[in-house]
Amino acid sequence: MQRKAYVSGVAALLAVLLAGCTGGSGEGDATDDSNPGDSGTASAVAEPGRYRNLPEPCGTVGEETLDELLPGIREMTDQKRREKAYEGTPTLTFDTDRKVGCRWKVESAEATDHLFVNFERVVAYDTATSDDSEAERLFAKQRDAADLPEPVSTVTPSPDVTGSSSASPSGSPSSTPSGSSSPSTSASGGTPPELQPRVLEDLGDEAFLDDALNTSGSTAQQRKVTVAFRTSNVIVTVEYEEQPMTVGAVPDSEEMQDRAQKLAAQLADALGD
Repeated sequence: MQRKAYVSGVAALLAVLLAGCTGGSGEGDATDDSNPGDSGTASAVAEPGRYRNLPEPCGTVGEETLDELLPGIREMTDQKRREKAYEGTPTLTFDTDRKVGCRWKVESAEATDHLFVNFERVVAYDTATSDDSEAERLFAKQRDAADLPEPVSTVTPSPDVTGSSSASPSGSPSSTPSGSSSPSTSASGGTPPELQPRVLEDLGDEAFLDDALNTSGSTAQQRKVTVAFRTSNVIVTVEYEEQPMTVGAVPDSEEMQDRAQKLAAQLADALGD
């Protein structure tokens, strides 16, 4: 009888232990589902950018625009050669959903012209950062690398307390030191202030223009005008270069800037801006 009582006691103890394990398991499941310290909502995910793909770059520039930027095309008498020039050359890329570009190079009787257009679709790897914010950060780096000069003030100096103006009297020599450039020609290659590298308005969400004249060496001077803009999570860059055939000739800054800005505006429209 004593042995039977012992066995019954062991069975009762096992039943209690099993019941305790079952209850603990249920409580543990509830704790996992509730995720202590969290309100129950998922972490906020930043909005994706407006653009999910990019245009075919060589097809974004029309023939009329290419005729204007690359005058040598109109001088070509061979039809096949002209068609090839219009086509351009796509840049090498490993992900056409993220970055695409196209190049053109055409010689004319007066100059050699280069055109390059590039589209970059920015995607933020951090889900807490929006594609637009990441594109804004990258565009700021591109603008800073251009090292744009400070805007030139056009305010006319006021007369001093004695009533005399700070400007040189009519007919008198300028006060500019000998050998110095006057303010109106101190930009790259004698570019006037209104044509200096600058931030642009009314183009995408933000934009800038750079204008550089390469005066090194004894060859003809080469000018490169860059117009870059950002629309949502896409950054577009236009590079337009010209090198005259004649040594000493200088490409016209105003004309090149006007052409590059017109093309940039067309590309913005093509993106649906």
